[in-house]
Amino acid sequence: MTETPTAQLSAAGVSIWLDDLSRERIETGNLTDLIENRNVVGITTNPTIFANAIKNGDRYATQVGQLTAAGETVDGVVRELTTKDVADAANVFRPIFDATNGVDGRVSIEVEPGLAHDAQGTIAQAVELWEKVQRPNALIKIPATVEGLEAITAATARGISVNVTLIFSLTRHREVINAYLTGLEQAKEAGIDLSTIHSVASFFVSRVDTEIDKRLEAIGSDEALALKGKSGVANAQLAYEVFEQEFSSERAKALREAGANPQRPLWASTGVKDPSLPDTLYVTGLVAQGVVNTMPEKTLEATFDHGVLAGDTVTGSYDEANGVLDAVAAVGVSYDDVTAVLEKEGVEKFIVSWNELLDDVKSAMEESR
Repeated sequence: MTETPTAQLSAAGVSIWLDDLSRERIETGNLTDLIENRNVVGITTNPTIFANAIKNGDRYATQVGQLTAAGETVDGVVRELTTKDVADAANVFRPIFDATNGVDGRVSIEVEPGLAHDAQGTIAQAVELWEKVQRPNALIKIPATVEGLEAITAATARGISVNVTLIFSLTRHREVINAYLTGLEQAKEAGIDLSTIHSVASFFVSRVDTEIDKRLEAIGSDEALALKGKSGVANAQLAYEVFEQEFSSERAKALREAGANPQRPLWASTGVKDPSLPDTLYVTGLVAQGVVNTMPEKTLEATFDHGVLAGDTVTGSYDEANGVLDAVAAVGVSYDDVTAVLEKEGVEKFIVSWNELLDDVKSAMEESR
C-alpha cells in the first residue's frame, strides 16, 4: 500500500494535532481511531470548540446535573466540564507523550479570553488550570497580547508548559520567543528541570489571508488581485525563519545545553476559508521539520484523502515570502494594521464564544433542576 499523505506529513517532521475536542470523540473511540489511522499526535481546544461540543453533545448532562445539585456556579461547571475532557484526552495521548519524551501527545486548554489584557489574572488562571488538569502532557493556552507576554514568562518560570495562541505578526513572534526564553532562564534559576517544560507558538495562517485578501479586493488592481491567497503562507514561512534565528542564538543555545526544549512553531487556523484556494494549502504549503499543524477535522480528512506532499516547503522560501509581503505593502496594504486588527478580533471572537459557552451551560443547568 502507498503510504498515506498524513503518514508522509508525519515522516516529514510535521506533528499533526487535531483542532477539536469533545467528550463524544473520547468516549466513542473516535480520538483513538484518528491517532491510529490519521497520524494525530495531539489536540487543541478553544472556547469555540468547547461551546460547540457542549451545545451539540448529550454526554455532559449527567455531570452537569451532579454539579448543579451540588450548588456549583456556571463558571465552576464550565471549569469542571472542560478540564475533565482535557484530562481524559491527555490520558488517551499519554503513550505518545511518553514515546516522544514530551514533545507530542499534548492537549491544550485556554485561559478565559476575557483575561487577555490582564497579566496577573492570566497567570493565576494558568496555574489553576495546570493544577486542576494535573497531566504533564497538558498545555495552557495564553494569548500573545502585550499583557500575555508577561504571563508566558511567569507560567514558564513556574514549570508550566504553554501554548501561546493568537500570534499574527513576525514582531510579536519574536517577543513571544523572548518571553519563553526569559521564563526558562527564571525556571533554571529556581532549580526546575528545563527538560520538563515544553511550548508551542501558535502562528495563525488563514485569517491573515482573509483580512489581506479583503483589502486586496477593495484595491482591485491587477497587481493587488494577483497577490490573493499568498500572504498567509508567506507570513508563516517567515515565522519559521524567526524560529530558526532565535533558537540559534547564543542565549538559546545555552538554555538548550541546560536541557531546555525549543518553542516549536504551530500552524493554527489552517482550515481554508476561500473556496477558490486548494483545501490543503495551509498544510502542504507549510511542511518543515519540527513544526506542528493543528487542523480542523475537515482539513485533516482532505489532507488524508488528496494531500500532495512535496517535501520541505518552508526552509529556503524566505526571499520569495518577503517578496510577497513587500508586494502586498507596495499596493497599499499595511501589514502592521492587518496584524493589529486580527489580534483584536481574535480576542473578541473568543470572548463571544466564551459567553456562548456560559449561556449554553447555564441553560443545561436549568434543564437539570
